[in-house]
Amino acid sequence: MTGNETANESQEQVRNQSPAHKRDLTRRKVVVAGGAAVAAVGVGGGLAASAFADGATSTGAAKSTASGVETCYTLTSETTEGPYYIDADKIRQDITEDEEGIPLTLTLKVIDAESCKPVRNAAVDIWHCTALGVYSGYEAMGSGGGGGGGAPTDAPSGTPTDTPSGTPTGEPPSGGTGGGHSEPTDDERYLRGTWKTDKRGQVTFKSVFPGWYQGRCVHIHVKVHVDGEWTDAGYEGGHTCHTGQLFFDEKSVLASAAVEPYSTNTTTRTTLTEDTIYPQNGHEGGLLFLDYDKKRIAKGVRAHLTMGVAPDETHDSTDTQPSASASASAS
Repeated sequence: MTGNETANESQEQVRNQSPAHKRDLTRRKVVVAGGAAVAAVGVGGGLAASAFADGATSTGAAKSTASGVETCYTLTSETTEGPYYIDADKIRQDITEDEEGIPLTLTLKVIDAESCKPVRNAAVDIWHCTALGVYSGYEAMGSGGGGGGGAPTDAPSGTPTDTPSGTPTGEPPSGGTGGGHSEPTDDERYLRGTWKTDKRGQVTFKSVFPGWYQGRCVHIHVKVHVDGEWTDAGYEGGHTCHTGQLFFDEKSVLASAAVEPYSTNTTTRTTLTEDTIYPQNGHEGGLLFLDYDKKRIAKGVRAHLTMGVAPDETHDSTDTQPSASASASAS
């Protein structure tokens, strides 16, 4: 069987397994601080293309054949929204806002898991905590709202001697483990932003490597909104087709923990394998591909992932799980 025949058969299997799509259009609106932000949507495509160069082989959503055709075979896992989502009011690629931390460039490629076509003009939201585990908009709740508190000023620094151990006990902390939405306590919006996917389905953000807080491994939250309209006011209408989280492997997290200000974060850290939200299924579950100098991670990290979504379905929180997947793989 040729590569093209295999690709066609794989896509046919996906179509046969897919349920009748349901549509649940809801009204959502984001406000742009300046009208020029929307006019600038699409900038940075060259950076996104180069950053994603080796991401086409991601087992999380798609795989390139010798002919260059991507064959789809799975959806990216849906996970909880968490209590700290704020309907995006910052249309921007650079979400850093002078927050301290290791520079992070994150490139996401959004594709239709059934057809493997890029999802264009989607609104992608990301948000995550600071190096010390604090979410903007919820500073009054401390480190991740999970009871970790802020790091003491005399906290020891240096590379951890071993991997943190011990499964967290007691009630799950906030900040991504469910429990319903919490209303913001302040007007801060650092480390949050929304941007538009380009014709390749790609979007690139600049931020800092996330920190951690009690009860959770290091992660970034993500949402994908489709069927809405980009206007001078931002993004309106449509529905959320994907809600998930993006994860970092243990080697990168341990390397970051040796760099300030992460080294001052004394909150007990949950490892990737201990985390109760990470699906433990690799890139399909949101595990990022990372590129950085192993000896000098402080210089910066480039991360990327292809996300397979079901554009006609609604997945806005933990009460909606992916209802279609395919098991075929490319040869």
